[in-house]
Amino acid sequence: MNTKSVLLLFSGLLLSGLTCSSYAQTQKTGNPEKAKTDVVLKDYGAQPTVINIEDHTEANSNYRMALWTGTHLQLTVMSIPPKGEVGLEQHLETDQFLRVESGKAKVMMGDSKDALTFVKEAEDNFAIIIPAGKWHNIISIGDEPLKLYSIYTPVEHPFGTVQQTKKDADEQEKTP
Repeated sequence: MNTKSVLLLFSGLLLSGLTCSSYAQTQKTGNPEKAKTDVVLKDYGAQPTVINIEDHTEANSNYRMALWTGTHLQLTVMSIPPKGEVGLEQHLETDQFLRVESGKAKVMMGDSKDALTFVKEAEDNFAIIIPAGKWHNIISIGDEPLKLYSIYTPVEHPFGTVQQTKKDADEQEKTP
């Protein structure tokens, strides 16, 4: 199975609602305490893993953290403070899927860094799909941190990546 097929399959599963939300679990059990899973924020590596992605995304306070790094796919969670941003970037070989769990985002994309002609807003439960080669930036425009998870294919960051702030991320990405 090629990388694009893996991304499409994985994204399709996420979009079709196969991840459980705490709200849905609360509705089934009637107990909000049972709705939360045990959240362990770490990179689970290429091991079989089942987690409540909403709980893990909401629990993360790091700018970026790898939750699962395999051979062809990576899952990260992000927390971007109000008025913070991902920063203008381009992944030449990497398609990216993002899902907003909470907060509000301004999404900008384009074929050149000087012409980000695709501009949309996204909030809770919105998906953002960034094709390889597109220049893009995501800006937190709400009053609370923008909490999202991101799926990269192929892998974008080293196993175990934890970047507490955007400054940390920028410094790590400069280091060869």
